[in-house]
Amino acid sequence: MKDIESLTEADAANELMRLAKAIAHHNRLYHAEDSPEISDADYDALVRRNNAIEAAFPHLIRADSPNKLVGAAVEASPLAKVTHAQRMMSLDNAFAAEDVAEFAARVRRFLNLGEDEPVALTAEDKIDGLSCSLRYERGVLVQAATRGDGSVGEDVTANVATIADVPQTLVAPATDIPDVFEIRGEVYMAKADFAALNARLLAEAEDPDKARQFANPRNAAAGSLRQKDASVTAARPLRFLAHGWGEVSDLPEDTQFAMMKRIEGWGVPVSPLLARFDSVEAVLAHYADIERRRAELPYDIDGVVYKVDRLDWQARLGFVAKAPRWAIAHKFPAERAQTTLEAIDIQVGRTGKLTPVGRLTPVTVGGVVVSNVTLHNRDEIERLGVRPGDRIVVQRAGDVIPQVVENLTRDEERAPFVFPDHCPVCGSEAVAEEGEVDVRCTGGLICAAQKFERLRHFVSRGALDIEGLGEKSIEEFLALGWLDKGPADIFRLKNRRAELLAREGWKEKSVENLLAAIEAKRQPDAARLLFGLGIRHVGAVTARDLMKGLGDIARLPAKAQEIHAYLAEHPQDEGESDGKYMARKVEAIKAILEVRADGIGAAVGEALADFFHEPHNRDLWDDLLSQVSPPPYVVETRESEVSGKTVVFTGKLETMSRDEAKAQAEKLGAKAAGSVSAKTDLVVAGPGAGSKLKQAAALGIPVIDEAAWAAIVEAAG
Repeated sequence: MKDIESLTEADAANELMRLAKAIAHHNRLYHAEDSPEISDADYDALVRRNNAIEAAFPHLIRADSPNKLVGAAVEASPLAKVTHAQRMMSLDNAFAAEDVAEFAARVRRFLNLGEDEPVALTAEDKIDGLSCSLRYERGVLVQAATRGDGSVGEDVTANVATIADVPQTLVAPATDIPDVFEIRGEVYMAKADFAALNARLLAEAEDPDKARQFANPRNAAAGSLRQKDASVTAARPLRFLAHGWGEVSDLPEDTQFAMMKRIEGWGVPVSPLLARFDSVEAVLAHYADIERRRAELPYDIDGVVYKVDRLDWQARLGFVAKAPRWAIAHKFPAERAQTTLEAIDIQVGRTGKLTPVGRLTPVTVGGVVVSNVTLHNRDEIERLGVRPGDRIVVQRAGDVIPQVVENLTRDEERAPFVFPDHCPVCGSEAVAEEGEVDVRCTGGLICAAQKFERLRHFVSRGALDIEGLGEKSIEEFLALGWLDKGPADIFRLKNRRAELLAREGWKEKSVENLLAAIEAKRQPDAARLLFGLGIRHVGAVTARDLMKGLGDIARLPAKAQEIHAYLAEHPQDEGESDGKYMARKVEAIKAILEVRADGIGAAVGEALADFFHEPHNRDLWDDLLSQVSPPPYVVETRESEVSGKTVVFTGKLETMSRDEAKAQAEKLGAKAAGSVSAKTDLVVAGPGAGSKLKQAAALGIPVIDEAAWAAIVEAAG
């Protein structure tokens, strides 16, 4: 793996794409399927790599960045769905003492605190369990739900009722308990209980070789809690520890520590290691003490969580995309193990990328059996010098599957692995584009691997979401030649109704349902349609940002061709720095696309240009639009005085920091810009405002003071 400093822009874009897919894959396995391939500690190393690359290349941040997502969507589940009254967020991570110190410094900067102002933090061990929310009304438990994707979880009320740690009624005088209080924490299984459960399952199995065995306590807890039959949960030794709260009608305390002690007083367990400290040095000492005691604890943990103690400061700090600014998880290091690389397989993905995957002699790393390892690309194989038969060190922290840390036998005499120069699926030439490390099949839709994956993506939940057109049906229709022309052929299936009815497994009702589902997508959401095309770097959020600017998706091919022409006619000037060239290119691309979103940069613009410059892609696009008619894309904005407007803050703000002001603007649906231009709608000026104030006056842009801005914020609620 290359150092961040040595990454080219193409390297960074490619790796961010891989990381986004990897993290989404692991989120789904962990949160939705309860079958993680990697532990939390190892997973966080991959998030750390993603964050480091995003920090070094902010213009390449993807629309589907892991930093914009929480958990995983609740899809196929026997349990009812629950919409959280207040979103269940994730936590940002720290991996070193310096990260914790920077967290405290960020808090100070955001709150505009002096260096001598103490910032008290709470610290508690981070349980490796399943997030759960307990809603109490007048002290009585009325609902329990898993986190899900943060917005929608699963109803596990009946299951939680079987957990002895969770009181059905809070213990306190009625006047002491708010009318609504949502306690949040972790459902977990103690190490001893986990071992006993696996032993019991083995003893009860008719065939010991086929006995179900849970991989680790977290897996066992998640699988036990998410049972349709609560009696199964009741037979499993689950426990609960509270770590916070969600929706409340009142907070009887004004600090995190006091509030957690109040929750403990109500009869809900909290961590016995919860403590309050007045300095970073003290919380780091607590972290070191917990790490030393980690193996002795009765439950699995993967780090220590720090939170700003004052609740009024927490309210001011607020949240970023998926996590609070007032909390951070200090994670423990990942684990490693040695094994043998038995073979290297080449997989062809939806975009034609050839990905080498190492097949390992299975090895247990931190309680999880690892059988596969990603080798990323041709360059990574050469860097590691790996060949089948090598003895390697693996670490469960890296990509879709664990990564190789070291090749222990690279000096042994053995022929090097030869990376293929032709696609193993369709035989088309496989090449790496200039400046890229990935080798890709040039076959496009003639490649069976790409055709299937592209069509599967096109009809997936995040794209057109055509119910009833699953993997088996796509495979069947492809084999019959019914989808040879690509996505547009899906909408021609209505002409094959009789042929479809004649096929085994297709009945009148299933055929009618499928055709009706397809017809219902004749006027698809434009952003979903764009995302469904599978254009590189164009994720779901990026597609929405693009459509916010374009409005009409029919304008996209011409805009893409305009980008292609600009890039060809305006190469990097001699003597022009890479940074200035990139800034100029990004500005031109955004102007052409008529967008201002930070997620739209050079990678997105070039991907669009490359896609629509290819004749066969334009033919596919024209064919598709002959079958569907996406309506104009309309953006719904929040109702506030500045929704949809661009606001610039200038001068010294006296009641808040600049970061806090920008965060307020974003909450009101406005964009906080750093400079005044003709596109600026409002300037908020404090004492000492200089050139920006003069520019606003010259352009006739309204200017208000900090008090007037506070009134706008208050009026918005």
